[in-house]
Amino acid sequence: MISELERKILISLTENARKSFRSVAKEVGTSTTAVYNNVKKMEKSGLLKGYIPDVDEVMLGFDLVAIIALRIAHGKLNSVYKALKDLPAVKLIFDITGEWEAILICYFKERKELDNFLKTKLMVPHIERVVTHVVLNVIKDEKRPLLD
Repeated sequence: MISELERKILISLTENARKSFRSVAKEVGTSTTAVYNNVKKMEKSGLLKGYIPDVDEVMLGFDLVAIIALRIAHGKLNSVYKALKDLPAVKLIFDITGEWEAILICYFKERKELDNFLKTKLMVPHIERVVTHVVLNVIKDEKRPLLD
């Protein structure tokens, strides 16, 4: 659990992670030192994992998003995840419950790349079945953390 001050600092930083500690302190009603110490504490604990730009993949040409469900042989999850985790097209891997063992969220520039990915990169031992869904429209893609 986080303190009320940490929550306020996180809310401020999610609006703009490039704010100075002085600006955050003024906004949340505390000292710059308190903001600095709390941010460092949250970084050390792993709550704050880093600061990266929020990039629009579509503007980089990656406008084909695929949601790929995988059925993986019993006991082989880790070996499959190890084979997939460094593939550049794979943005997210979810280990899930239910009918499927994993869901991948992948980004491609064109259908040919998706086709190649499915026919070559997913030819990993122990993947028993693949179902691919192409995203037509993204209705919501919230990047801010759930703080309330």
